[in-house]
Amino acid sequence: MADNEQPKLFLFLCYKDPSNAIKFLSEAFGFEKVVAYPDEERGGIAHAELKLGEAVVMVQADHEGFEVPHVKNHTSRQGPYITLGSEEAVRELYDRAMKAGAKSLRAPVETAWGNYACDLLDPEGFHWSFGTYVPGNPAW
Repeated sequence: MADNEQPKLFLFLCYKDPSNAIKFLSEAFGFEKVVAYPDEERGGIAHAELKLGEAVVMVQADHEGFEVPHVKNHTSRQGPYITLGSEEAVRELYDRAMKAGAKSLRAPVETAWGNYACDLLDPEGFHWSFGTYVPGNPAW
């Protein structure tokens, strides 16, 4: 495969209030809105794409009333993990997210496997993880 044919992973999440989700993800985590498409039928936003470095999140309108996984023992067992460049970046993001209304599942901490990470819930209950470990390049 040529480089432009290599598989890439992107995330989409369905939000009941896409406009509020975009605002939160921008303020709390530093995402920048790249594009947004209106929901011609119901008003608001049907689909938007947000970028943080090379990480891309697609925000979809949830018209079906999907259930967000519930938190048990400080995890929802699934969610996006985004690598940040330093422990300081993790701490800064955590502080900014808390001020923007995130709920803390785990304050920034050094894990047993060498990741400096934090875990947060956004206002609609999605679990977000941020840390210094780069998946696919184990340094253990």
